[in-house]
Amino acid sequence: MATHVALLRAVNVGGRKIAMADLREVVRALGHTDVRTYIQSGNVVFSSARDDTVRVGAELEAAVSGLLGAQVPVVVLSRDDLAAAIDGNPYPAEPDPRRVHGVFLPADPAPDAAGYVREAVATVTAQGSGDTATLRGRVLYLHTPAGFGDSLLARSLLSRRSSPVAAGTARNWVTITRLLALCQDAAAGS
Repeated sequence: MATHVALLRAVNVGGRKIAMADLREVVRALGHTDVRTYIQSGNVVFSSARDDTVRVGAELEAAVSGLLGAQVPVVVLSRDDLAAAIDGNPYPAEPDPRRVHGVFLPADPAPDAAGYVREAVATVTAQGSGDTATLRGRVLYLHTPAGFGDSLLARSLLSRRSSPVAAGTARNWVTITRLLALCQDAAAGS
């Protein structure tokens, strides 16, 4: 059995919030086991006989959308994908893990995505921001020393429809490393 992590882009859609107990039931109903959620923001760790994370993600997205009656993007990663994302962190020296985020993309980014990220970083740097970002594969690493909530770079990259990385779902480094620990616990229990 493979261990996976599902990351929902939103758990509050149209004024309706997905309860984590309901989310766990949806994942179980799809035939997955060892289902656990982490905090109240749409993080699910589970075991599955299926290795195709894209297919598992599409099935989960359809099931969650059926539950809510609204489209909720879902990114599914294998435990190895998550471990590789952690190993690829270009900002390991940041002492506060809440200042580093991984933005997990649902698919390989467009060829112009890296240039778009570089231009966005240059723009906010010219405005005096210390924020930076690095795109590696399907993960955008975002370093926001002054905080994510007030980050001009985060808004520029994740809020604009024209951004080639806006479809991603962000998690801070505390959450990311905790999700890997939960994956390892699930694998040890199998």
